[in-house]
Amino acid sequence: MILFLKREHRSRPEYLEGVRDQATVAMGIAAWGLMTGVAMVKSGMSVFEAVLMTLIVYAGSAQLAAVPMIAAGAPLWVILAAAFCVNLRFVVFSAHLRPYLMHLPRWERLATGYVTGDLSYVFFARRYPHPGHTSEEIAQQQAFLMGNCAVNYGAWMGTSLLGIALANAIPTDWGLGFAGILALLGVLCSLATSRLRMVSAAVAGLAAVMTWALPLKLNILVAIACAVTLCLVLERFRPQPPGAGHA
Repeated sequence: MILFLKREHRSRPEYLEGVRDQATVAMGIAAWGLMTGVAMVKSGMSVFEAVLMTLIVYAGSAQLAAVPMIAAGAPLWVILAAAFCVNLRFVVFSAHLRPYLMHLPRWERLATGYVTGDLSYVFFARRYPHPGHTSEEIAQQQAFLMGNCAVNYGAWMGTSLLGIALANAIPTDWGLGFAGILALLGVLCSLATSRLRMVSAAVAGLAAVMTWALPLKLNILVAIACAVTLCLVLERFRPQPPGAGHA
């Protein structure tokens, strides 16, 4: 939280621009967070465990992948593997953000990586396709990212904790699961910016449906493995533009 409150960030207009950008999707994040909070308690986790998972993990997709496995009594390695695979995209995000953040101390780079979510990355990469070259440009980019992450973090944490608190009072027929699906679709549509990404999403969805009967929600792992494998093959054999292989 200290990153969001640093005066050097809040004093810049880019911070408010980041806040405004992320505010446009805050309702979807809030619905997703509320549904995840409810789902954790409904799956059999204690309130303490659910709160601890929310505060430590801070990764909605990983939490949603892990919760049904925990409820089904899946082995720990299966749960960790599923969460790891679901969050592999953050390795790509980190590699892309590295030149933007290398000027920061290590603890601040780690903290920034922790609070950066999917849509925070999308908004930031769209706004700043290239790292800043001057100290002023770097400061502007960091302020925008922190303003963006502040809204994302607040919307997620606030509503997830609210969902945990109200889990036993919220009827399951309110359709919070469907609201979460809509939130995930919003993330999917924001990231589907190329034909390869669209293909990976379609393959993952098809594989998940075809292997739905597998125990312990292993269809999630199968879907991820199929999408990653196919995309690696397509990427390897995709024709390169002239001169791309020459230094």
